[in-house]
Amino acid sequence: MPLATIALGANLPSSAGAPEATLAAAAERLAALGRIAARSSFYSTAPVGFRDQPRFVNAVVALETGLSPRALLNALLALELDFGRDRAVSPANGPRTLDLDILFYDDLVLGEFGLDVPHPRLAERAFVLVPLHEIAPHLRDPRSGKTVTELLEALTGGAEQEAVTKIACDGWSAQVFERS
Repeated sequence: MPLATIALGANLPSSAGAPEATLAAAAERLAALGRIAARSSFYSTAPVGFRDQPRFVNAVVALETGLSPRALLNALLALELDFGRDRAVSPANGPRTLDLDILFYDDLVLGEFGLDVPHPRLAERAFVLVPLHEIAPHLRDPRSGKTVTELLEALTGGAEQEAVTKIACDGWSAQVFERS
């Protein structure tokens, strides 16, 4: 079954509660789309772009799914709507109740209207690479051929990222990567 890695982020409360509760509830809903093979810790991260907003909570999950990339994207967008985010009216890089992005889908390289896999800005974002590195450091970007470890080292120069800080959350813990 294909393996998709999905970034989760939020910095506003949703119907599920605070951002941490939103991400936990969204991950439970993602499990209905396949099998969660891994999940990172939660990370508190500085906003990118529009900086006058609260810090984000971010995580990454690895999902084994039978959905096609387009069907998966549609399911992710529906989940965002369920948690109060409508991308059609939300400001780009602005505050949000839930953000779900496909990072990788196996070794597929795809560029379609509204769907780019791997995520086009993946290598520029520590808030994605740090949690992805926690669960899948050897995963290889099919565009560049670099591993997640190599992408993170290229971005950070091996330095710790102050803007990306692991946080504890009741009821959520990282799950080691396992592939059935």
